[in-house]
Amino acid sequence: MSNKDAVIVVEGLTVRFGDDLILDNVSLEVYRGEVFVILGGSGCGKSTLLKHIIGLYEPAGGRVIINGIDMTAADDNKLRQVRRDMGMLFQSSALLGSMTVFENIALPLKEYTDLSDRAIRLMVRMKLAMVGLSGYENHFPSELSGGMKKRAGIARAMALDPTILFFDEPSAGLDPVTAAELDLLIKNINNGIGTTMVIVTHELESIFNIAQRVIMLDRGEKGIIAEGDPMRLRRESTDPRVRNFFNRHIAEHLIEGA
Repeated sequence: MSNKDAVIVVEGLTVRFGDDLILDNVSLEVYRGEVFVILGGSGCGKSTLLKHIIGLYEPAGGRVIINGIDMTAADDNKLRQVRRDMGMLFQSSALLGSMTVFENIALPLKEYTDLSDRAIRLMVRMKLAMVGLSGYENHFPSELSGGMKKRAGIARAMALDPTILFFDEPSAGLDPVTAAELDLLIKNINNGIGTTMVIVTHELESIFNIAQRVIMLDRGEKGIIAEGDPMRLRRESTDPRVRNFFNRHIAEHLIEGA
C-alpha cells in the first residue's frame, strides 16, 4: 500500500510514564479512506498509542504527522486546525449527561463554526439520521441504551464532517447483536463517505467485520509485532504470539456460541 496517500504518519514514537517504558520506537502509516485497527492483549498500549496519535499526550520521543502537520511541534493554531478535521469516540461515549443529545452534538458546531442556529439544527438532525437516531434530539444520555449512546457519540464525533475518525473500543459493553449493528454502521460510514478510521478493539468479530488492515502490539515487545490483513495473519503468521491471540479469541467465541 506504499503508493497510497498516508494521512497519519507515526515515526519512532516512544512513550514513557515515569520510569515505565510503554511503547518503544513505534512507526506506522494510516492511509486515506481505510479502516485501520490497533489490536493486542491487555496492557500492550493500544489506547495509549491512540491517545498519543490524537495529541492528548506528548510522547517521550518521535513524532506524529496528521495531514502533513507535525502534531508534536505544531503551535496552538495548527493543532486547532488539525483537530477540527478529527472526530473521536471514547469507550464511554463521553456524552455530557446534563445536555440533551441535540446539545451534545451541537456543542462542537457552536465552538468551531459560525453557523446560524437554524443551520446547526439542520446539521444535528442530519448526523442523527446518519446513525439511526432520528427523533432522539431531546433525550438525555441517561435515557439511551448502551448502543444508542455509542451512536450518539459517533454523531457528535462527525459533527464537523471530519476526514478522520478515531474509536477507542467502540463495542465495549455491548451485547453481540448491538455490537454487530455498530460494526455495520462503521462500515457504512466508511463506504459511504470514505472517512479514514483508526479503531482500537480486541473484539474478534469486529476485527474481522471492519478491519482492512491491522497492527498488533505486544506488551513484552513494547511495539508492533504484526501488520496486515487480519484473515491472512490468522492463517499465515508464524509468530506464536499472533497465532495465540487469534486462536484464543476464536476459542472463546466458539465456547460462547455453544
